[in-house]
Amino acid sequence: MTTAIDIVIPTLNVGPTLDATLAARPTHPELAFSTTICDGGSRDDTVEIAHRAGTAVVSAPAGRGGQLAAGAAAGVAPWLLFLHADTRLDAGAGEVIARFVASVAGKAGYFRLRFDAAEPAARRVERLAAWRCRTFGLPYGDQGLLISRAQYDHIGGFRSLPLMEDVDLVRRIGRNDLVPLEADAITSATRYRRDGWWLRPLRNLSCLSLYFAGVPPQTLRRLYG
Repeated sequence: MTTAIDIVIPTLNVGPTLDATLAARPTHPELAFSTTICDGGSRDDTVEIAHRAGTAVVSAPAGRGGQLAAGAAAGVAPWLLFLHADTRLDAGAGEVIARFVASVAGKAGYFRLRFDAAEPAARRVERLAAWRCRTFGLPYGDQGLLISRAQYDHIGGFRSLPLMEDVDLVRRIGRNDLVPLEADAITSATRYRRDGWWLRPLRNLSCLSLYFAGVPPQTLRRLYG
C-alpha cells in the first residue's frame, strides 16, 4: 500500500538553492510524494524553477509561518514533510521516512542537521543543534519536520508568525512526541559564512531566549533582520 506525503517548501528569492533542494527530494517505492512551493513574492527565478521541476506553486504574504500554513492547506495527503528551500535530505531519507510512517503513530520526526561545509566550525554548530534537540526537544525548521496531517491539524498547524514559527509548532507537539530520524538534513552554510559561525548561533540563541521571555515574534523579526 502506498502512503502519500505532501512536501511543503516556503520560498522567497531562493533561486540559488531551490534547484538542489528539489533535485534531492526523497523517493521510495512505498511512498507517493507531491511537492507544494508556497512563495512569498519572489522577484528572482524561484517560481520558474519550481514550475520547471513540476511542483505546485501557491502564493501567500511573505512570512514563513503563514507560507507554511498555506502550503500545508493546499494538499490532502495524510502526511506532511516540511523543508526549507536551502535544505536537502540525504540519499537514505526515503527509506527512513517509509519506516517512520509505517510504524510510528502520534509522533513527529526531524532530521539531523548537517551543513554543506567542511569547516570545523560547521561541526561545532551541528553538535550544538543535536544537544539542543536532546536536551530541550527543540529542532529548528532547517532540520525538516515529518508529521501526520491529523496530528498537525489537531495541534493547530503553523501559525502566521514572522519568526519562531518552527519553535512555536514543536513546543505544541511536545518533546515526548518528537523523534530524531536517522537521516541528514543538509543545509546551506551561506548564511553562517556571511554572519559568522559564532555570531549567527549567538544571535539565534538570543532570539530564542527573548521569545521564551515573552518578546513578540514581530519585535524579534525586526531585531533579527
